[in-house]
Amino acid sequence: MARSFRPAVRVPPSVMRLGVRYLGRRCLDPALPWDVQRRRLDRLSRGAVLPRGTTVARQVVGGVPAYVVSARASRGEPTIIHFHGGGYCVGSARTTRAWAAHLSAQTRCRVVLPEYRLAPEHRHPAALEDACAVLRALRDEDRTSTLVVSGDSAGAGLALALTLSLRDDGAELPAGCVLLSPWLDLGSDRRAAADLVRRDVLLSPDWLDACARAYADTADWADSMVSPLCASHAGLPPLLIQAGTDDLVAPDAALLAASSLAAGVDVTYTTWPGLWHDFMLEPGLLAAADSAVRQAACFVGRMAAIC
Repeated sequence: MARSFRPAVRVPPSVMRLGVRYLGRRCLDPALPWDVQRRRLDRLSRGAVLPRGTTVARQVVGGVPAYVVSARASRGEPTIIHFHGGGYCVGSARTTRAWAAHLSAQTRCRVVLPEYRLAPEHRHPAALEDACAVLRALRDEDRTSTLVVSGDSAGAGLALALTLSLRDDGAELPAGCVLLSPWLDLGSDRRAAADLVRRDVLLSPDWLDACARAYADTADWADSMVSPLCASHAGLPPLLIQAGTDDLVAPDAALLAASSLAAGVDVTYTTWPGLWHDFMLEPGLLAAADSAVRQAACFVGRMAAIC
């Protein structure tokens, strides 16, 4: 089903938009070395305020470093594996801790945030191999736990590629997928959507191109494990897809929703007008992000039959 929420923001949109624009220009600049982008983004991510009672523990899961985020009332079931965004080249679990903490507080679940290997030092399929290793380890740890796979931006592409690889291998699928502002087609010409280029305050076509080239060879961009929008979407578990209308990669979300619905998949696709890429990661500051987390919590609860 498709729905559109009109947000009532805690912080004025103009103020938030200025902050997000600053983050994009300061951190996501293709002229900067990757290590500089990473350090700047990490510094700006340290100030996230988590709900009272949240615990964040470092663990190694399947050989992959990770944060495990739990609310005070967490009972550990279900388990959500969330892959952070950053174009496969920057970002870390720090950028999604606030989202994970708010989700955990509402669902009483634990959220695992893997620090998968980044390009260009570790090109495809390194990130996908790490994602598979984390899922296998958690499944081996507790066969009875409900697993939901999640991701934002490139992390959403990774989450979907992981789910597609499991489907293609005939393996057990996660109970559902939560995809926030998903970047799903590395070969798409983002400059063609000139209006979106103007409206998106965070992403630029040049930065996305730089990330795509760092992550995989251009000849591989049509591979469904690199660009999961290119795959058949039949046989997928239920999907929750969230996007803002002022998001340069919003067309990917719409195309995935249409393709999956046509293939008979249970799809919830929601757009928020006037909002930007990855706005969902600001719960507690932006009312629209709060509503997005509530929707994700209900979806996770439905997957675990507790909502």
